[in-house]
Amino acid sequence: MSSLDLAVIGNCMISALVDRRAQIVWGCFPRFDGDPVFSALLDSPEGRTDAEQRGVFAIDQIGMQTCEQAYIENTAVLVSTMTDSSGNIVEITDFVPRFTHFDRTFRPPQVIRRVRPVKGRPRIRVRLRPHFEWGAHQPTTTRGSNHLRFVGPDSSLRLTTDAPISYVAEERPFVVDRPMSFFFGEDEPLRSEADSTAREFLDRTIDFWRDWVRALSIPYDWQEAVIRAAITLKLCNFEETGAIVAALTTSVPEAPNTQRNWDYRYCWLRDAYFVIQALNRLGTTKTMEAYLTYIANIVDDADAHPSQKDFAPLFSITRSTNLEEYEAKALAGYRGMGPVRVGNAAYTQIQNDAYGSIVLASTHAFLDRRLIRTGNKALFKHLEQLGRRAIEVFDQPDAGPWELRTKAAVHTFPSVMCWAACDRLVKIARAMGREDKAAFWSEHASRMHAVIDERAFNKSTGTFVSSFEGEHLDATLLLLSELGFVKPSDPRFVATVEAVGKTLRRGDLLLRYDVEDDFGMMHTAFMICGFWYVDALNAIGRKQEAIELFEHILELRNSFGLFSEDADFTTGELWGNFPQTYSMVGLINSAVRLSRSWEEAF
Repeated sequence: MSSLDLAVIGNCMISALVDRRAQIVWGCFPRFDGDPVFSALLDSPEGRTDAEQRGVFAIDQIGMQTCEQAYIENTAVLVSTMTDSSGNIVEITDFVPRFTHFDRTFRPPQVIRRVRPVKGRPRIRVRLRPHFEWGAHQPTTTRGSNHLRFVGPDSSLRLTTDAPISYVAEERPFVVDRPMSFFFGEDEPLRSEADSTAREFLDRTIDFWRDWVRALSIPYDWQEAVIRAAITLKLCNFEETGAIVAALTTSVPEAPNTQRNWDYRYCWLRDAYFVIQALNRLGTTKTMEAYLTYIANIVDDADAHPSQKDFAPLFSITRSTNLEEYEAKALAGYRGMGPVRVGNAAYTQIQNDAYGSIVLASTHAFLDRRLIRTGNKALFKHLEQLGRRAIEVFDQPDAGPWELRTKAAVHTFPSVMCWAACDRLVKIARAMGREDKAAFWSEHASRMHAVIDERAFNKSTGTFVSSFEGEHLDATLLLLSELGFVKPSDPRFVATVEAVGKTLRRGDLLLRYDVEDDFGMMHTAFMICGFWYVDALNAIGRKQEAIELFEHILELRNSFGLFSEDADFTTGELWGNFPQTYSMVGLINSAVRLSRSWEEAF
């Protein structure tokens, strides 16, 4: 079983990952990109026992034989049912509260764990071991009549419970003879009775998620998979600013012992277009509109600093671009495979697809009549500035879509995205009744298209290639039709899809590329590339083959229906940061494209 067989709970402010023993092994406070006070996921060297484990919130049943886990249907609430060798059963319900309270969204940085005896006299031991400063600092613990405080150098956290506080503090086993609740998070007293508050918060959180799911537009086929992917995508949404992070973790390696360990708790502009696509197809207009507002703020930031020509390819959830990368030396790494990296040096790279990513995502603000905060003249003016920059750089070298750290080239995908920026500005201009502007952008888009057509197509291989005058393939070439650069029936695109499948496909999955990069050859497949290939097969008329491949890829989800970034193409074991927004977005977009319509189903 994969070590990434984890469930995620959250409330769009914080999140936590729960393993198959109902242990919280990852959780950052007070928000997604904060200090992982629960860091056991990245601190697991071989040979460490439970007694030595750090950065964990475990509720262990003494003598546990089985632990059955499942989400409450259509929610982000997890139930773990443990049974010991004598048949005693205890149930743990884990959630992060989120609901409307006094006309505001209540989403505190707080995890709630509710323990309930189901059968017999189950016994548990609570091991609550938060650490601060990326595992480097063990907190000072103080206690009250019903709480423990964990005090670090710059912050403190609190556990409030109606369980015997001395047993919890001493990690001493005790009988669960009544429901008990554990509130862990912000250092504020609970000013109400624990059990009734936990039940109320649980009921209201369940109601929120069920109402949210009820409002989704989903395909007829693969409904359960799409709903779980949609909930997971929402859990990666930092609702306060609208940002959507690439993943909730850092430094889970893309493949064993490869040093491909990156911090993904940030927002990539490249992902914006695909995320917006998925949100639009699901009908989650509020989340989509908030994300568009986040992107619009980035555009405004750039306008306020005209001397900074190039966009950073990624931003923090509050739009900071200072994401200086360093290593957290106190943590051993996922399964002992360090380093653990904080920050991401890719923020310093030149990635020219950023201009197209912003314009493509922002196009919805001008064309989608459901939105309240629609595009206006000021935003169009800002986007035009990005379009002019796209014209300047579309044939210039950059780090490419795969963020190569030591190799630069004129990559096809960024060039096409620059063309797409100009192409979409034509559509925006026409929607605003500005035919003069439409003519200007159309002229530039046509010229750029001709250059890319000439330089990114290899006549000897008969396919598009990953860089100008190049000969290699990469998975982003599968997107040329989706982006509107070529028609799916174009023989050159059909040949490219077939060549990509022949060259990059490994079993049911696809590599990003099949050449050496800064760290050698790829040893795992990138999940979303498989979904891009599914979509491309469908586009060129091989729908049944696409459906079969899609269903095979779905089988690689973990037991909770979630994907990470990568998978071993031989064993299917999941690798890379988790849960990966890109992967869940790929699932949603492919399912919508391949599904029967509701009319066909009935």
